[in-house]
Amino acid sequence: MILAVCYKDGEIFQHFGHAEEFKIYNIENGQITSTEMLAADGAHGHDAMASVLIEKGVEVLICGGMGAGAQNALSAGGVMVFSGAKGDADEAVASYLAGTLTSEGVNCDHHGHEEGHSCGCGHHDDEEDSCGCGCGNDDEEATCGCGGCGGCGSHEMTVIYEGKNAGKNVKAHYTGTFDDGEKFDSSYDRGEPLEFIAGVGMMIPGFDKAVVEMEVGEKRSIHLEPKDAYGERDPQALIVIDIADMPGSEELEVDQRIVLEDGMGRQFPVVVMAKNEKTITFDANHQMAGKALNFDIELVSVEE
Repeated sequence: MILAVCYKDGEIFQHFGHAEEFKIYNIENGQITSTEMLAADGAHGHDAMASVLIEKGVEVLICGGMGAGAQNALSAGGVMVFSGAKGDADEAVASYLAGTLTSEGVNCDHHGHEEGHSCGCGHHDDEEDSCGCGCGNDDEEATCGCGGCGGCGSHEMTVIYEGKNAGKNVKAHYTGTFDDGEKFDSSYDRGEPLEFIAGVGMMIPGFDKAVVEMEVGEKRSIHLEPKDAYGERDPQALIVIDIADMPGSEELEVDQRIVLEDGMGRQFPVVVMAKNEKTITFDANHQMAGKALNFDIELVSVEE
C-alpha cells in the first residue's frame, strides 16, 4: 500500500491545495518498508493536486484541511482521506497503522451518511455528501476538514504504560518473528529505526511495555501471546453486507484490502474474505490477530 502525507519540515502541512510536497510511505504487512518525497511540481488546486497523488498510486492520504472539491477529486481516484490531522507526520502514520487515527473531516454531528458502511474504494453511500461532514467547505485555506464544526480539536496523548520513557519520543530497531522462526518484519532491513512516542499506545501492548522501560543501547528479546500483540481473532469482526447496498463492492475481489466507513464516519481497514452473487463478507480482524509474536528490540535513542 502507498500512503501519502501533506508534508513540510517533518509536520503535516495544513493546506492540501497549497502543499509543495508529500512524504510517501510504502507499507507492507502493516509496516513501513520505505519512504520518499514527492514534489507537487507546481500543481495547484484540488484537481491537479489529486492527480499528482493518483498517478503515484497513493491509496491513503493524511492531511490537515480538506475541502469538498478536493475530497471529490481524491475519492474519484480511489484515495481514502484522513483529514484534520496535525503535528508530526511520522507519528500520524504510526497512529494510522495502529488503527487509532480518525478522520476529523467526517466526525461531525451533521454528517449525511445513513447507518451502515460505505466502501473505501472511491464510492460513497451518499454522493451528495462527498465531504464526510456534509459542510460543503471548499475553502482550501481551511485548517480543519470539517469547516469549523467543533469536532476537530487536537488530541492529547495519554500515558497508558508507565516507565522511564513514557511520553518520550523514542527510536528502536527490531526484528519480528513467528514461533517457527519465520521473520515477518525488521527495521534493520529497512535501514532506519522505528520512531514513536513510548507508553501512549501507539504500538502493540507488549512492544510498548518493553520499550517504555529500556535503556538506550539496551537489547531485549520478548515473546508476545496474542493478547499482548494484535489480540485474538474475533468471529464477530466478520461483516456480511448485501452487494446491492454497497455501491462499488461488486468490483472488489477476495483477499483485496480496503477501508470501510461506519455510520459515524469512522474508518477501519478490512480484507474481502468471501463473495457471492448477493453478498460480500469482510474480515475486520487485524491480519496478525491470533498470532504469537517474538521481537528482538534495540533501543537506539530517547528524546524528551
